Order: sequence, then structure tokens, then C-alpha cells
Amino acid sequence: MKKKSSLSAERRLKNGLTATFAVIAVVYILPIVVVLLNSFKANTFVKTQTFALPNAETFVGLGNYIKGMTFGSFPFMKSVGASVFITLVSTALILLCTSMAAWYVARVNSMVCKIIYYLFVFSMIVPFQMVMFTLSKTADSLHLNTPWTIPLIYLGFGAGMASFMFSGFIRSIPLEIEEAAAIDGCGPISTYFRIVFPMLRPTMISVGILEIMWIWNDYLLPYLVLDRTKYMTIPIHIQYLQGSYGSVDLGAIMALIVVSIVPVIVFYLTCQKYIIKGVAAGAVKG
Repeated sequence: MKKKSSLSAERRLKNGLTATFAVIAVVYILPIVVVLLNSFKANTFVKTQTFALPNAETFVGLGNYIKGMTFGSFPFMKSVGASVFITLVSTALILLCTSMAAWYVARVNSMVCKIIYYLFVFSMIVPFQMVMFTLSKTADSLHLNTPWTIPLIYLGFGAGMASFMFSGFIRSIPLEIEEAAAIDGCGPISTYFRIVFPMLRPTMISVGILEIMWIWNDYLLPYLVLDRTKYMTIPIHIQYLQGSYGSVDLGAIMALIVVSIVPVIVFYLTCQKYIIKGVAAGAVKG
């Protein structure tokens, strides 16, 4: 009887947790559904019938999407190209540079490496607002206000978390593997690319997913750094969807928000299984 009652209590607990997380999931998904529904409504009805389903009177089809992509003098596809370039190049730089730095820090037992490691950790807790004004001025002085140079800034801000995860994973790799490679004649660079780099794949994928989602959706850093008369990312382009006298077309904004979030949602759903693996691997202490 006690065994049956304990199983029954365990089952009720699981059912309760399932229901709780289902409600939480609905709360998180609801804003996306509202944005999607309003992207098919005329601007007037977005304001007055925000949570209503589109009907024959409010439905405008793909009109908002077309208007959002053709509104203003700045081409939307140019913003898409800038976002894609910045995201891919920044993520590649972060993965390569931080994995190499983390490998060195994890393997060299010196006071300098320990200080560097704790600086990486400390950078994770420093609010961006503390450095954003200094960053903006420095970026202008060093001519880092273009899509081709802003990945260097993202490398600095993304190095903390990435190095922390890579260091934890590298410490779990037996040192004997690298020693065997050194005996076979591999130098440091060859050892990294032939031995260490392939073993970092789970953490590489996990860090890459997190960095791509952050950089693709980032608004504040490009807004502060980029020369907005020449370059815009998708979040900045959406913010500039204003007509005369500051009027805002909410329907077009909702449409472009959908366009901007669909790729990252699809990407995340495709790769989400690697995030848990990579975080768990990077959390191992040697």
C-alpha cells in the first residue's frame, strides 16, 4: 500500500509539473502568436483589436510584409545582409579565438593564465550599460563603426561566456591525448586543430547557437556603434519604420518582427538538443 501511494504521489507531482510548465510555455509563446496575428491586420485594427483573430475586415494578407520591406529609402535587404554578415563573422571569430585562448588558459598553470581566466569570468557580470558610452566613442575613434569591423567588438563582449564554457570542457579532456600528439611531432597549432578542435564540437555548437541568437537579435550595440546613415541591422531597420510626424505603422513593424524572428526560431528548434549537451560538457571541472 505504501509503495502504491508513493507511486501515486509521484505521478501527481509529475502531472502537476507538466501542467505548470505547459502554462509557462503558453505564456512565453503568446506574445509571438499575437505578433504573428497582427502582422496580417491593417494598422488601425492592430491598435483597436490587438488580440482578435484577423477577419474579412481586418485581414490585409501580405500587404504589411511588402510595405515593411519597401518602406523608406534604406533597402531592407541591405539590413538583412548586414545582420547576416555581422552574425556569421562575429560568431566565427568568437568560436575560433576564445576556444584557442581557453585551451591555453586551461593547460598552462601560471598566475597570468589564472588572472586571464578570472577576467573572462568577471566580464560576464559587467553590465553593458557601464561601458556603452565609452564604447561608442572608442568605436568612432578607431573607425569600428562598420559591419566589417563591429565583429571585433562582439568578440570582446562574447569572449567571457565562450571562454568559460570552453575552459570547463577542455579541463575534462585527458592531457595524455595531447602529450601523445606532441610525441608524434605535432606542434601547438597542429595539436589544436587536429586533436583539440574536433573534440570541442559539442561545446562549439552550443556556444555558436547562443552567440548567433544574441548577435542576430541585438539592437543596442549596433545602434550605438554603426553609422546609421550607411548601415542598419534588422532590429534598427524595424525601429525606423516611422512615417510623417512620427506616425508608426504597427502592422508593418509586426510583419518585419516576424521576418526577423522566424530564422532564429527555426535555427534554435533545429539545434536546441546541442545546447544542453554543450552546457553540460562545459560545466565539467577538471
